[in-house]
Amino acid sequence: MDLQGSHFLYTQATEKSIKTIDYDYKRCNGCGICVEICPTDALELGPIHEIATGLDAPAVMMDLDKCTFCRMCSNLCPVHAISFEAVGEVPEEDKYPKYDTYVDINEKCLPCALCEGACPQDAIEVEFTFPKKEEIAPLKEGAEGEIEIDMDKCNFCGICARFCDAFILLEREPTPDNLVPFEQLLVDEDQCDYCVLCQDICPEEAIKVKGERPCEAPKVEGNVKVDDEKCTLCGRCQAVCPYEAVDLQKPMEGQLSLIEANLKECDPQGCRGCFNVCPSDLWYVPTDPEDPRKIAFVEEYCTYCGACVQACHLQAIKVERTEVHHTEIPETPWAAQWRDAIDSLKTGVRSGVDKAVFRETETLKAQKFLGVEPPEVDEERLAAVQAKIDSLMPALKNAKVRKLWEKDTAENVLIAVKKKMEV
Repeated sequence: MDLQGSHFLYTQATEKSIKTIDYDYKRCNGCGICVEICPTDALELGPIHEIATGLDAPAVMMDLDKCTFCRMCSNLCPVHAISFEAVGEVPEEDKYPKYDTYVDINEKCLPCALCEGACPQDAIEVEFTFPKKEEIAPLKEGAEGEIEIDMDKCNFCGICARFCDAFILLEREPTPDNLVPFEQLLVDEDQCDYCVLCQDICPEEAIKVKGERPCEAPKVEGNVKVDDEKCTLCGRCQAVCPYEAVDLQKPMEGQLSLIEANLKECDPQGCRGCFNVCPSDLWYVPTDPEDPRKIAFVEEYCTYCGACVQACHLQAIKVERTEVHHTEIPETPWAAQWRDAIDSLKTGVRSGVDKAVFRETETLKAQKFLGVEPPEVDEERLAAVQAKIDSLMPALKNAKVRKLWEKDTAENVLIAVKKKMEV
């Protein structure tokens, strides 16, 4: 195992191949899916509540001696915190199923700036390719006219601000109940010459200008790029788009709910564990004084990863999965394990898992290569030691014995400290 920044690199080297699992613990949100589906019990979940509330530590640790590098953890990680690479004689990638997901920007896209600002993972980049106003109609000093913005029509698409420096978009932090990344559109009339071009390019007809048009307005054009490695398919881009320009399929479907009986001690302002681990930023605290809820969520953005369930120390959150969108499972020797793993995401029951898979350690391989024979195990002595341990267990389980033992140990420590202080 090697550590590079926030990446834990686990490597398996054989004569035929080199396989590497790259675990980025900073990207991991502790959903626990990899731990649940691991066929060899090689992964262990750490103190998720403490990590969710500020502890800088990996949420998942691997026992390399148990790992078979089967790809399940990497192919079924919903937040792309685990990746797998292999060189040499290894099966093709399409021999292993993975989530069948997509986010496509269709022909209805203008584009505008809403999806980019609403994405919680910074996975969207919008590039406008049409010219700015100053390139086709430089500012005309002393021009007179009038400009008015109808805020009931404006959807804060941001096209006018990209086109002309006279428009100022005031940004805001998107919230689950309001995804729009802007809160106000202003006009600096010292920078406006009432050219009317902004009125022409506004898709909502929200701008009215009285002035002189110097030329024809450009066509709104551009490109929207989605970083698949960052995107978690939360659907906020789809929800904020006013033009139905985003087609999207999540990795899983299901239901998110709160267990009211366990919410009595919930302190979303002090804890915020579920807030911190959610890749969709769907949790919020209601601000309406008439809303009695301590905590709320917008399920539309949920990917049903279950990280919030793991992070909640009150066990007040429930996630039920009803569907897993995945690619075809080819008929391979390992197909049954993959079917069971994917089914377990819905049922919560992982059957057929071999908890005692043996894989030679790298040390043992090296010893064999160098001709070093491992020491023989004396079964008689091993049995004798186990018998001694078994005979001690009744005493170790006795509360009185443990109390006397702990008291004696504490007294010995105190005596040793006093002696040291005297010296």
